Amino acid sequence: MSDTTRLNPATIAAQAAGAVDAQSGGVVPSLQMATTYLRDAAYQPLRPDNIYLRDQSDIVRVAETVLAQLEGAAEALLFPSGMAALAAAFRTVPNGGRVLVQSQIYWGTTKWLRDFCTRRAIDLREVEASDAQAFAQACADFKPSLVLVETPSNPWLRVTDIEAAAQAVHAVGGLLMIDSTAATPVLQKPLAHGADIVMHSATKGINGHSDVLAGVLATNDTDAQIWTDIKADRHDAGAVIGPFEAWLLVRGMRTLPLRMREMSRNAQAIAEFLDAHPLVETVLYPGLPDHPGHKIADRQMAGGFGPLLSFVVQGGADKALQVAGRLQLFHRATSLGGVESLVEHRHTIEPHTGIPEGLLRLSVGIEDINDLTADLQQALGN
Repeated sequence: MSDTTRLNPATIAAQAAGAVDAQSGGVVPSLQMATTYLRDAAYQPLRPDNIYLRDQSDIVRVAETVLAQLEGAAEALLFPSGMAALAAAFRTVPNGGRVLVQSQIYWGTTKWLRDFCTRRAIDLREVEASDAQAFAQACADFKPSLVLVETPSNPWLRVTDIEAAAQAVHAVGGLLMIDSTAATPVLQKPLAHGADIVMHSATKGINGHSDVLAGVLATNDTDAQIWTDIKADRHDAGAVIGPFEAWLLVRGMRTLPLRMREMSRNAQAIAEFLDAHPLVETVLYPGLPDHPGHKIADRQMAGGFGPLLSFVVQGGADKALQVAGRLQLFHRATSLGGVESLVEHRHTIEPHTGIPEGLLRLSVGIEDINDLTADLQQALGN
C-alpha cells in the first residue's frame, strides 16, 4: 500500500486510509464488538494492543487514522461527543488558571464553560475573536493558557484569522484550540495555520448522516503535556466512543469530500438567492463577497465555505416562525452537516443570547438546489 499521508482527501476518505478486513479479505474494515480480549495460557495478551475496549479498538483506530490524515495531524482522538472532546481539553486547565473563549459561539459550549470555570475557580474571559485587534489585546492583557476559537462560528458565521490568532496566543505562552466543526477537515485545516489543537463535533458534517454522536481532537504535537493529559483523561474517565459508532463514522467519512463539495455549492447558491430576496434583512455566509470575513475565509478555507448559513427575516420572530413553518424540504430540527437540509429558529432555542428574533439558521444538504430554492421562495412569499 502506498503512503496514504501523501494522498488527496478524496482518496483517503473513499478508501478509509487503506483499511480493509485482512482476515476475510473484505474491502470494508470489520466491526468487532467485544469489550475484552483473550490472553494465552501464560496469561499474555494475544495482542498487546488489545486488552480492554475502553481505548483499544481496531475500528476506532481506523476512524482516528482517517481523521488524522484528513486533518493533516500527527494524531487524532475520538470521543463520544463533541462536548466530551472539548471538556477533555479544558479539564487539563488547573484550578485558578486562565482561559479565553470566543464570544457568541455555540451556546452549549459557552454554557458548559461558564459553569465549569466557576466550579473550578478558573478565570474565564470572552472576546470576539473575529476582531483581530480586540483578540490580540485580550491575549496580551489576560495571558490565557488555553484559548478556544470557533470558525466559522455558529450561528453568526463569523470568521477568525487562525494564523493571526495563533500568533497572538503563542506570544503570551498559550495554546490555541480551534472548533472547526462547521468546516470539517475537508474545507479547513487549522493545524496548518498554527493552531495547537483542532476540535470537531463529528456528529455533524464529518459523519454527515445524522445517526452518530461523536467528537474528535487532533494535534501535531503529540509530546505536549496537554495532549498527554487529554489522553490520560479520556482513558481514566472513560470518555470513549463505541465500536459501532466508530464503524458508522468510517462509513460516513468515505463520502465526506463529495458531501462537503455539494453542500457548499448549494449553500452558496442559497446565500446568493436569499441575499437578493426583498423580505430578507441580512444573510450571514462567508461565501458572500460582502461578508466581513470573506477574504480571510477565502484564504484559509479550500473547496467551499461550508453548509451552514443564517439569515434574518423581516418582521421578527413571528415572520421567521411562519417561514420556518411553511418550509417543506427543510426539516425543522437542531444540528447541522447532514445530507438532509435543516432549519432552526435560533431565538427559540437560545432566547437570552442576543440572537436576532428573526434569525433562521440553515444547514444545507445535498438535495437538488432548484428544489431547495423553490421551497424557500414559497415559504418567504412575496
